[in-house]
Amino acid sequence: MKTTDDILSLTPPKADARVSYGSDANQFLDLRVPKGKGPHALAINIHGGFWRAKYDLGHAGHMCAALTAKGVATANLEYRRVGNAGGGWPGTFADIRSAYQYLLQSARQYQFDAGRVIVMGHSAGGQLALCLAVHESAVKAVISLAGVVDLQRAYMLHLSNDAVVEFLGGTPAEVGDHYREADPMKLKIVARQWLVHGAADDVVPPAFSRDYVSAKQKVKEGVRLAEIAGAGHFDVVDPRSGAWKDVERVVMEAGQGLNTGSQRGTG
Repeated sequence: MKTTDDILSLTPPKADARVSYGSDANQFLDLRVPKGKGPHALAINIHGGFWRAKYDLGHAGHMCAALTAKGVATANLEYRRVGNAGGGWPGTFADIRSAYQYLLQSARQYQFDAGRVIVMGHSAGGQLALCLAVHESAVKAVISLAGVVDLQRAYMLHLSNDAVVEFLGGTPAEVGDHYREADPMKLKIVARQWLVHGAADDVVPPAFSRDYVSAKQKVKEGVRLAEIAGAGHFDVVDPRSGAWKDVERVVMEAGQGLNTGSQRGTG
């Protein structure tokens, strides 16, 4: 399977609406809603980019548009990142929580079913998605796509020129509390979890998801692994890739069994 990152420079389909959830220029989200009568299941997506301002939500619009074409409403989140005022830990994560709470509070307005919400994230976004499930009890299903799900290991491997040190504001010896608060590997997660990873990923090693699933199964968390042969880091967010059918299947599976009903889930 050919692996490419040209999805990063390809213009995504236009969203139905761009909505602010805060006053900062980076606190907005792109909504895509299926045609037809709602309320619709909602997939909230958190883009990757090693938490840095250099990368924005644009490339994730392709994936969101593909899911909306399959009948799932999508909210593609932007947030303050390293290099933006207020970005990094904990500001970045505070934005994710604010966006999530805004969406649940606005479910009726945008024709979402607040009982059928999936949270998903790619790369660094996978870490943020899993953390959200810890702090927001209404999150019942979370998907990590090639996620940076072990921050201690990310530090030890110096992934992306010590991106995790920039994000958390220091090394484990300097800001150990940040690593404890932000590292999915160290957190108890009640939500059902799906870890999707390309076996040919040369950006975030597939062993991150493999070992995470193994560790979490030992403590009886509800976690599954889908490793895709031959897929690279960006194939899992590229609807043109051979890996996409597997990603789409996981999203649809994650949506199965979620409670219907429009209860509010703020926390």
